[in-house]
Amino acid sequence: MLIDYVSLIGGLVVLIVAGDVLVRGAVSIAERLGIPALVIGLTIVAFGTSAPELFISLGAAIDGLPGIAIGNVVGSNVANVLLVLGMPALIASTSCREKGATRNSIFMVVITLVFIGMCFHSPIGRLDGAILLMLLGVFFWESVRATRNHRAANGHGSTAATAINGDDEDDAEVDLPFDEVDGVPENPALAIMFIALGLIGLPLGAHFTVEGASALARSWGVSDAVIGLTVVALGTSLPELVTSLVAAVRGHTAVALGNVIGSNIFNILAIMGVTAAFVPLAVPQEVLKLDLWVMLTSALLVLAFSAFHVTIRKPSGVILCALYGLYIFAAFQFGKIG
Repeated sequence: MLIDYVSLIGGLVVLIVAGDVLVRGAVSIAERLGIPALVIGLTIVAFGTSAPELFISLGAAIDGLPGIAIGNVVGSNVANVLLVLGMPALIASTSCREKGATRNSIFMVVITLVFIGMCFHSPIGRLDGAILLMLLGVFFWESVRATRNHRAANGHGSTAATAINGDDEDDAEVDLPFDEVDGVPENPALAIMFIALGLIGLPLGAHFTVEGASALARSWGVSDAVIGLTVVALGTSLPELVTSLVAAVRGHTAVALGNVIGSNIFNILAIMGVTAAFVPLAVPQEVLKLDLWVMLTSALLVLAFSAFHVTIRKPSGVILCALYGLYIFAAFQFGKIG
C-alpha cells in the first residue's frame, strides 16, 4: 500500500516538475528562433502546462484504464472552478468583470456540451478526437484575431492572455498562468537539457502516477474513474491552484478566472482530443451519471460569474470549496465497487 502512495505522489511531482522545465526550455529556444510571444503563449507554453494531464490521460488510455484518462480531465475541470476560484477568494475578492471572459466562457460551455454528447455515444473515438482538435484550432484562430484587434486598438503589443481573457475594448490586460514564464534559461545548451529532462520526465511520471492510482483504486474498493476524478485530477490541478493563490496574495485576483477558462478549454480540446485520436475511450457509467453534469454545472457557474460581473468574495469562496468537498464525497459514493 505504501509503495502505491509513493508511486502516485512521486509521479505527480515528477509530472509537474517535468512540465515546468519543458516549458522553460521550449520558451528559451523559441525566443532565440525569433518566434513571436503570442505564438509561444498559445502553443508551446499552453501545451506545456497541460502536458502532465496529457501524459496521464494518454498513458492511462494505452494501459486500458479509460476511467483515469477521462476522470483526470473531468475532475480537473471541476477542481479548477470550485477550488481555483474558491480558494483565492478566501484571501482576496476575485473580480469577474472582463467582457472577453464572457465570450470565452460561452465557448467553454459549448465545448463542454459537445464533449458530453460524445461521452453518451461512447466510446469516444478517433473522429471525436479529430473534432475536438479542430475546435482547438478554431480557438487558436479566434485568440490570434482577438489579440490583433486588441493590439491595434491600444497601440501596443499584447500577449496570449488578452486573447483568452481580455477584451478588445478593455484597457487592462489580464494575465494567464502561461502568459509569462520566469526562469527561462539563457544558455542554449541548458535550454536543450531542460527540454530533454521534460520529455523524459513526463512519460516516466505519468507511468508511476497511473500505476499508483490504479493500485489505490483496487485497495480502496473504488473504480479507476474515481481515483482519476479526485486524487489524480486534484494533483494535476495543483499548478493552476498555486498560481491563483500566489496571484491572490499579490493582489492580482483576476488571474484566477482566466486560469480556469484557459485550462478547462485546453483540458477538453487538447488532452481529450489527442488521447482519443490515439486510443478510443469507453466512458465509465458513474461518469455519465454524475461527474459530467457537475462539470457542466461548474462551466455554467463560470459563465454566470463573468456574464453578471460577479465579485467572488470570502463567503462565496467558502461555498465553492464546500461544494468541492461534497463532490469528492459523492464521487466516492457513486464509484464504490460491489
